Amino acid sequence: MTSLDQMLIIAATLLIAGVLASKVSNRLGIPALLLFLLIGMLAGSEGIGGIPFDDARLTQTLGIIALSFILFAGGLETEWARVSGVVWRGLSLSTIGVLVTALVVGSAATLVFGFSWSEGLLLGSIMSSTDAAAVFSVLRSRGAGLKGTNKPLLELESGSNDPMAVFLTMALIRVVNRPDSPVLDLALMFVLQMIAGAAAGYGFGKAFVFVVNRIKLETEGLYPVLTLGVVLLVYGLASFSRGNGFLAVYLAGIVMGNSDFIHKRSLVRFHDGLAWLMQITMFVALGLLVFPSRLIPVAGAGFLIAGILMFVARPAGVFLSLLFAKMGLRHKLLISWVGLRGAVPIVLATFPFVAGTPNPDLYFNVVFFVVLTSVLLQGTSIPLVAGWLRLRAPLAKKREYPLEYVSRGRSRNDLVDVRVPDRSPVAGRQIVDLKLPKPALIVLLGRNEDFIVPRGSTVLQPGDVMLVLGENRDVEAVRQLVEAPDGAASESVSEDEVQR
Repeated sequence: MTSLDQMLIIAATLLIAGVLASKVSNRLGIPALLLFLLIGMLAGSEGIGGIPFDDARLTQTLGIIALSFILFAGGLETEWARVSGVVWRGLSLSTIGVLVTALVVGSAATLVFGFSWSEGLLLGSIMSSTDAAAVFSVLRSRGAGLKGTNKPLLELESGSNDPMAVFLTMALIRVVNRPDSPVLDLALMFVLQMIAGAAAGYGFGKAFVFVVNRIKLETEGLYPVLTLGVVLLVYGLASFSRGNGFLAVYLAGIVMGNSDFIHKRSLVRFHDGLAWLMQITMFVALGLLVFPSRLIPVAGAGFLIAGILMFVARPAGVFLSLLFAKMGLRHKLLISWVGLRGAVPIVLATFPFVAGTPNPDLYFNVVFFVVLTSVLLQGTSIPLVAGWLRLRAPLAKKREYPLEYVSRGRSRNDLVDVRVPDRSPVAGRQIVDLKLPKPALIVLLGRNEDFIVPRGSTVLQPGDVMLVLGENRDVEAVRQLVEAPDGAASESVSEDEVQR
């Protein structure tokens, strides 16, 4: 058996194990990333697999590529209508919140490890970003959701705080390696990185939508290949121009996800699958890189830093960054507790290795230990805490339909779910009696676990999900009719809308 054959078998085994681990995580109610890391540790040089792996530079490169695709996929699925109301809160959490977290953890690290201020702040910066994907995987496994605007706020924060954490980490590495670095230069570097990254992301996102709707590729399978190139190009050019590549790919994903372009639905599904592949690959590689025996000496200090991060630094960052936000105490407490650490801190912990920073092993081992602690303690208790704070809500499951509408890019039509609420004025009425806008068409009706091809005589029931085809204004008119207060159904759609 050749070396290539062995590599393929090992890679396939780890990948399949990662996929099966995601199923196990749903049953156990723990984040999948924890099982991915454990698979890597078991397969590593000190595990039963005995695979020798200690290439920090390769892991860092793999982590950057993986994070780029994960952030892009997250941007694609970010609905601007949902997060627009929490933009300033999210940006405050991803900047002020990250900075406060880094300062508090960094200050503690100087006392616990005897670091200099710059070394302590470097450790704090590495651990300053959150991972909402881990939070929502736990909630999905428990069939739980979050009330109010907490879910979109956490989604926006986790996507937008990674660029800030990356900047702080790179800036502090520069300060540690070159103590004479002027602070003014770092501030200017931050402004330029964010402006260049935002400009690249927005510009490329708009350009992609314009080009893809006109390029007319011969084969549908080439469109995913095109988006792969776009993600790598956006990150590469943004970084080459001194911009923040992670911000660029995330913003490009948001711009594209909230625009209409050809094969959009299939491309979103493709990048969702690719994001899972990147997560499994990245976490397994990070697990391979760690040596479990080296975690034991830092366990005591790691527990202390983890406690300060969870009970002091994260709450301080949340309450200070949301000081003027109109949010209740219970909501701020929930946001404070669900600030899980995930992939980004471990990837950033490889940066000191590559940069030649002193004590890189200590940074990596402490960060790895803190992430494991955060996932085990916070991750498994999120549904319980949400219940205590009376902010737990039933999880709205997305219905899968046996048909799909493929947008032609510049078409103004779309296929949208419209649910009939429990006390809807249209419940118990035939479709023919609803005076729907004529351009809107109910193509399918979901009821319980079945699908019904609707007719004019079909009687709507509470809980039905209508699949409505039409222009945005017509679909919105249908939604208003279905969700109108009891007794107002006849007034929900004006006569001119009905006759259009």
